[in-house]
Amino acid sequence: MDAQLIAFTGVAAGMVALPGADFTVVVRNALASRTAGLASAVGVAGGLLVHTALAVAGLAAVLVTMPVLFRTVQLLGGAYVLYLGLSTLYAIRRRPARDGSGTPSGTPDGEPERPAPREFGRALRQGFLTNALNPKAPVLFLSLLPQFVSDGQPPLPRTLLLAALVVVLALIWFPAVALLVDRLGRWLRRPRTARAIEGGSGVALTGLGLALVTGPLLR
Repeated sequence: MDAQLIAFTGVAAGMVALPGADFTVVVRNALASRTAGLASAVGVAGGLLVHTALAVAGLAAVLVTMPVLFRTVQLLGGAYVLYLGLSTLYAIRRRPARDGSGTPSGTPDGEPERPAPREFGRALRQGFLTNALNPKAPVLFLSLLPQFVSDGQPPLPRTLLLAALVVVLALIWFPAVALLVDRLGRWLRRPRTARAIEGGSGVALTGLGLALVTGPLLR
């Protein structure tokens, strides 16, 4: 039994499950539909794959040691998360809670409309960009992965295994979150509840975006 691998799995699982912008985007889109939530979840895992690939290739080290490049990624990521937050709040402000008949907008039973293929692609893209532009990820992977490569082990195969494990955990966790939100959909999609959750998501994303854009360099 590989004790280091078991320990890494626990640490990586906690890191993946830690609520952040990616978690918020998945929940927000899962409120729209199961398809949008799962698309966001797959996108988040895809963004994580970018960071693990960079760490394996050693490019994360270059990014971390070049302040200008790192700050550029930080600003891009912050601006995108800020855009998602503000657009969510703007959509809530403009969306009528009920239609003219007094029934919550959406399908006849109050459920929101299912996403068209274009909306599926948008949800996938949002999940991917939210994680791919996360400036903290290169630092986390660069500092975490080497700690679980023992002396004498070939570093590349071991790092590839650890990186693949992180992506697999993401592919388990984020779709599970999307499915749970969808499972609770009848309650979560009640107009007042959905509005409160979306509003909270919008505020959280806006706050995260502002912290990245205006905060100090994350090193």
